[in-house]
Amino acid sequence: MSVAKKDYKRITTKSLIEMKSHGEKISMLTAYDYTMAKIVDTAGVDVILVGDSASNVMAGHETTLPITLDQMIYHASSVVRAVERALVVVDLPFGSYQSDPKEALRSAIRIMKESGGHAVKLEGGKEIKESIKKILNAGIPVMGHLGLTPQSIYKFGTYSVRAKEEEEAEKLIEDAKLLEKVGCFAVVLEKIPADLAQKVAESISIPVIGIGAGGGVDGQVLVIHDMLGMNNEFSPRFLRRYLNLYDEMTKAIGQYAADVKSSDFPNAGEQY
Repeated sequence: MSVAKKDYKRITTKSLIEMKSHGEKISMLTAYDYTMAKIVDTAGVDVILVGDSASNVMAGHETTLPITLDQMIYHASSVVRAVERALVVVDLPFGSYQSDPKEALRSAIRIMKESGGHAVKLEGGKEIKESIKKILNAGIPVMGHLGLTPQSIYKFGTYSVRAKEEEEAEKLIEDAKLLEKVGCFAVVLEKIPADLAQKVAESISIPVIGIGAGGGVDGQVLVIHDMLGMNNEFSPRFLRRYLNLYDEMTKAIGQYAADVKSSDFPNAGEQY
């Protein structure tokens, strides 16, 4: 017998844990600006991630590494102003938390105070445990991120699937349990085998959000530019394109340019 879904007027970290316990899947998308965040929130997405992927899709960098804390705060504050229902999670960018727990806390406090975000996300497990604990002790909710961690791309040397070998898989399971134990409210698993991701989701009580981690987890996240087909150069197996906005927008903009050139725009009804 199916259980009626609870109508959440505002999503909190507690809401996500309730969703997992009730078997309700969690939807999560990225957003980086007011207009897009307004649309995503109105559409009913549970969690909006202000991801450091803004470094790629907004600024055109090859990796997520160049984006700064100030830039993340700018994007996050734009998103927060648009949102009425979704939980807004903000990535701590590369270099703002890895070296020193005190630095991590200062970075997280700046994000919460200056952007109004609801939680932060950090990449890594055991190696950043003290940073996570420091942030949590200040009352700031933390979402973890394991598997393919893009901020470590130069360490890995590739964006290929992680944790295919037994040793790395075991470490990932241990790290997920550690993140739960220290107090994270959820964890993202990126680009790992589906069987392993399901095993992790079944072994911890906090929600597991997957991206390229199969359907056996508690929710899914995608980068909105990829999901809407605005980026036609990125086609991993896990990506489902719900629109092809690249072609649609190119066509519309081309038509506008042609109408201006031909003096068709503006017409008599489009002027004062």
